[in-house]
Amino acid sequence: MNYQLGRTLQETHTTLAPAEVLAAAKRFFAGRQGIYAAFVEKEGPTYVNLRGQGGEELIIGVQPAENGTRVSGSTYIFDQQVGRFFATLPPYPTEDRTDGSHDATGTETQP
Repeated sequence: MNYQLGRTLQETHTTLAPAEVLAAAKRFFAGRQGIYAAFVEKEGPTYVNLRGQGGEELIIGVQPAENGTRVSGSTYIFDQQVGRFFATLPPYPTEDRTDGSHDATGTETQP
């Protein structure tokens, strides 16, 4: 069984605007140390394509969503770093059908 397959494309939601997510991705990956650094190769209004150690490709894509942005990250080797980047983004509020609104950590939010 190929366990890597499920980690090559990751997705999250955040309250940041799409442009803010892409700017944060560029800062985050450029600031990594050693083999985990990645730098902009191409970019557009909905994506940033970065290259890292050994030519490894890393793509962060954004799509506007209600109350925030849907963010996807695609890579083969930098999957752990994509997860760490996603953890730095403000969480997207989720709706608990029984108790009201909660953020992604389960903390109740005020209306």
